[in-house]
Amino acid sequence: MPSPIRILALTKYGGLGASSRLRFLQYLPGLAQAGVAVTVQSLLSDAQLQARYRDGGYGPWSLARAYGDRCRALLARRRFDVLWIEKEALPWWPLWLESALLRGVPYVLDYDDAVFHAYDRHRSAAVRRLFGRRLDGLMAGAALVLCGNDYLARRARAAGAPRVEILPTVIDLDRYPCGSPEAPLPRGGGEPPRIAWIGSPSTAPYLQVIGEPLRALAVRRPFTLRVIGGGVVDLPGVPIEIMPWTEDTEVARLRACDVGVMPLVDSPWEQGKCGYKLIQYMACGLPVVASRVGVNAEIVEPGVNGFLAETPAEWEDALGRLLADADLRSGLGRAGRRRVEQAYCVQQAGPRLAACLRSAPGTKEDGAC
Repeated sequence: MPSPIRILALTKYGGLGASSRLRFLQYLPGLAQAGVAVTVQSLLSDAQLQARYRDGGYGPWSLARAYGDRCRALLARRRFDVLWIEKEALPWWPLWLESALLRGVPYVLDYDDAVFHAYDRHRSAAVRRLFGRRLDGLMAGAALVLCGNDYLARRARAAGAPRVEILPTVIDLDRYPCGSPEAPLPRGGGEPPRIAWIGSPSTAPYLQVIGEPLRALAVRRPFTLRVIGGGVVDLPGVPIEIMPWTEDTEVARLRACDVGVMPLVDSPWEQGKCGYKLIQYMACGLPVVASRVGVNAEIVEPGVNGFLAETPAEWEDALGRLLADADLRSGLGRAGRRRVEQAYCVQQAGPRLAACLRSAPGTKEDGAC
């Protein structure tokens, strides 16, 4: 085994935050086996994130404690060989101060969202002027920037990052069991087909994009829209089944569906999304229908593992075809599962991530990732 390396992972959230769970925490067992010892310090706890969903924001004292803990972790940074940072260590702090607290230890930045647009497209001109290039400065000083898609990677390269690698957001095949790839996955017998959407209350508004085609479709054929984790969703005329999200139940609740959807609007922020919903659906053997936005067009192969849609008519047509044809759903679902096994799973991405983190200090022994 290669010599051990010590890493401080500065995540934004704990396990309840999807970005932290998927880009960091799910890799920890494999990294440990590869001799990469990771200590995790989360800026915001699960309790704080739950409070944000419940109350619409974080309390000032809660944030003060969170930033105090983060600063203490940064002051102890020299105990580690590499800092592995989710997006930024100190959001909304001056670049010079964060850079000072990172000095002396190589750091890796990890992006699965276009979070830089929270600054450079902010409605306040003062914020744009003061913070618009803040993340570009962090990228330029990083030993490595890991990006979930090409849109994010292009921004990192333009910012002057010396090394940029694209590492998609992936699932763990051990959590998404599948029998023979040629055998259809079980579905609920005798029930109307289910269209699945999974996410959080902050992303549930994207369902409004397909409200019209779903209403039109509901007039012609029975189905249920299963919303997992989105909270209360108002789509008049659409039969909806609201279900809470838990890590223990998400896979079973997706596998009991027939089609997965990922509607988006087309704006710079959405260009930075990494298509994780699609990967989840495909891992469960579901055919997918997605907006033709950003990385969705790379993940979805039209007519092979699903369909891409732009207009309400295209959404209605694609969903109508899938709901009417169980054989089509089965064939596209099997193809999607194979694609996940080949390109979008921890089993494929984990060894590459370990190599990337090992290479960050600039040592020669492990090579580039």
